[in-house]
Amino acid sequence: MRGNLSTRLLRHNTPRNDKKLNMKIDVKHIAKLANLPLSVDEEKKFEQQLADTLNYIEELNEVNTEGIEITPQVTGLENVLEEDTVRPSLTQDEATANAKNSHNGFFIVPAILEENA
Repeated sequence: MRGNLSTRLLRHNTPRNDKKLNMKIDVKHIAKLANLPLSVDEEKKFEQQLADTLNYIEELNEVNTEGIEITPQVTGLENVLEEDTVRPSLTQDEATANAKNSHNGFFIVPAILEENA
């Protein structure tokens, strides 16, 4: 399928009088890209939700933001993270002292991956 992403995912008709875009969203295609199995009811539900979201974005695009300063965040907080500091910690023996199984300072746990030859 050729074309940009929006033309592949959306099929636009002419705008209606209420300035909302009348669109048909290809939910099956989006679900396939995301590897999501959807029921017919879910497809209809998500199609409406996505259309509503895109219509709202279109409304926001019409707002005049000329002269408005960019606002990356609104709290005014600056770097509330603590500096990294070196502190004493447990030795390997202390860390593995209560482990069910350990060997040479490492935890022994059941394998979760299979090795394929």
